[in-house]
Amino acid sequence: MAEAGSTPKRHILVVEDEPEVARLVERHLAELGHRVTILGDGRLAFERARRESFDLIILDLMLPGMDGLEVCRALRAENVPTPILVLTAKSTELDRIVGLEFGADDYMVKPFSVLELLARVKAILRRVDLAQARAGARGEEPIHFGEFVLDPRARTLTRGSEPVALTAKEFDLLYVFAANPGRVYTRAQLLDLVWGYGGGVYEANVTSHINRLRAKVERDPARPIHIQTVWGVGYRFGGGT
Repeated sequence: MAEAGSTPKRHILVVEDEPEVARLVERHLAELGHRVTILGDGRLAFERARRESFDLIILDLMLPGMDGLEVCRALRAENVPTPILVLTAKSTELDRIVGLEFGADDYMVKPFSVLELLARVKAILRRVDLAQARAGARGEEPIHFGEFVLDPRARTLTRGSEPVALTAKEFDLLYVFAANPGRVYTRAQLLDLVWGYGGGVYEANVTSHINRLRAKVERDPARPIHIQTVWGVGYRFGGGT
């Protein structure tokens, strides 16, 4: 166990075919004490990530063998829940949303600030840690809604006896809602609670994740009964049957 106040050390997979960028990211992550594996081919990264447990994947979009979006989609199809932070040269709002729809947890545009990258990495890992610690410390019981059971300790969602694949961010977002039924959250509040930062264009992250969750937990995502829109304000969890 890490000493009080220290940063837990993690194994991070960096998938980047530009050697200079890969070495830069590796150097700064290593300075934080993390173990880093670098791969420059998308297909090799997919095979490695589905076989081996990583704490985080930092993934470029433009890759040989298999592009980053396909890697995201394939890993999520295999129910690999490892958080994914995407790096890309594309910067339009549409590209941001499409990238997240494919299963990424966060998104940064090249060229990027190393300090911001490290802040994002810390935020992603911190949110997972806090959610796990909170569930374990409180011994929280599973939350039942409709046909679903959300288990905070196991960090799983099941529908009947069938597991429902969620990314780390999808789970955290659903947990915030399900643990506080009826409470209305703005996008900025959800960004702060789930992502660890708020404001700006990144509010599109919330909308994208809400849409993905609805596709997984609503019978009719166009007429949601669980994750409801409060027009002009944000979202609330309505439970539902």
